[in-house]
Amino acid sequence: MSENINNNFQVVNEGFTIREAIAEAHRCLHCKVPQCRKGCPIENDIPDFVHELSMGNMGAAMQIINNKSNLPAICGRVCPHEKQCQGHCVLNKKGNPIQIGKLEQFIADFDTKMNLTREKLPQKTRGRIAVIGSGPAGLTVAGDLARQGFHVTIFEGQHEPGGVLMYGIPEYRLPKAVVRAEIKKIEALGVDFECDCLVGENGITVDSLFRDGYDAIFMGTGTAVPQNMDGTPGATLHGVSQSTYFLHNVNAVNEGAMSRNAIPLKEGEKVGVIGGGNVAMDAARTAIRLGADVTVLYRRTQEEMPAIAAEYEAAVAEGVKFEWETTVEEFLPGSNGRLAACRLKTPEGEREEKFDRIFLAIGSRPANRIVSTTEGIEVDEKGYVKTQERPFGMTTRRGVFAGGDVVHRPQTVVLAMKAAKEVAQGIAQYVDAIKLLEDVGVEIKA
Repeated sequence: MSENINNNFQVVNEGFTIREAIAEAHRCLHCKVPQCRKGCPIENDIPDFVHELSMGNMGAAMQIINNKSNLPAICGRVCPHEKQCQGHCVLNKKGNPIQIGKLEQFIADFDTKMNLTREKLPQKTRGRIAVIGSGPAGLTVAGDLARQGFHVTIFEGQHEPGGVLMYGIPEYRLPKAVVRAEIKKIEALGVDFECDCLVGENGITVDSLFRDGYDAIFMGTGTAVPQNMDGTPGATLHGVSQSTYFLHNVNAVNEGAMSRNAIPLKEGEKVGVIGGGNVAMDAARTAIRLGADVTVLYRRTQEEMPAIAAEYEAAVAEGVKFEWETTVEEFLPGSNGRLAACRLKTPEGEREEKFDRIFLAIGSRPANRIVSTTEGIEVDEKGYVKTQERPFGMTTRRGVFAGGDVVHRPQTVVLAMKAAKEVAQGIAQYVDAIKLLEDVGVEIKA
């Protein structure tokens, strides 16, 4: 196969033209009690921005979106709209809801292309915040607090910010140019980025950040450690690997940062993907694009699969096969010591099936790099960080907050954003309270 795989990863769902977007916006009924807003986890003011779009007021539409969302071009593409805003649209009863996601995407893309947004920002005098991780949660906290007058610095371990948005979601679903454009908008709010900076290593810790003068710290490190199948015989065979590793390398090859040889997949191989979530769909659809014969093995029924229905339907249309209520009992080696087959347990009984490669997509858990180098941050039995309600999102270590997948288990981009927005409010309340006590001479004991 050619080194250049980009042609296989062209965007599947193209956006609206300006004529199509305005025509779609005109279909909105402007309900007195808009169910679409109730269906949005961050309660985006959907009827208002759709109305502005219908009149061609792109800047006003963007301003309304910015009041609630820091990542509209991304949410417009990857949110499960069918379960949220569009699923709640009253026109959905007739099977023809307003295409809210595509309208949000259009407005955000138009804003980027025309360079419209110029927000009036307060001076950064309210306090200094360190954000660890630049995924959806970290970017949301940074954007919200920067708009409120805080000086925010994001510390990111990778070479480029974006987290799962940059390294985990395939190009055909979320072009990296879109992620970079959204991050530039966050940067324009006055947010600083420190990349190639892994907090918890090389002397950079939560304690050292406090010593450097930060008033509060937010952990948005996600769930970086994928779950494995160590209890299953043969799980360590060469040929059994993680979907996240596969997707990361494919994205890197598409970006020109690695050669095609870095992708653990050869054209024509028979591939199994274990799992039923969106990562499993991404891995399966990516493997199809690289010329593999792909089967998803899921332990439950189709109705119980957590993946977005549209992603499943797209996978089927692209040639991915599915086996329901199927588990791998054993990974079987060939004569060369590599994976050769799997012993499957299905509703029809057990059987052996040939596979050249298996990708695991069975969930992930938080890394303990920060917790292990910081005193006072408690986690539960699975390693998720414990937080409190007041101030919202603060851990058991005063001044350290956490949100997103590191607290709430792996979820969608917009749910990570919802939690992060609540934590941003908690951080602002905490810093304001601490500074007020200091101003009136109250000594705060460590």
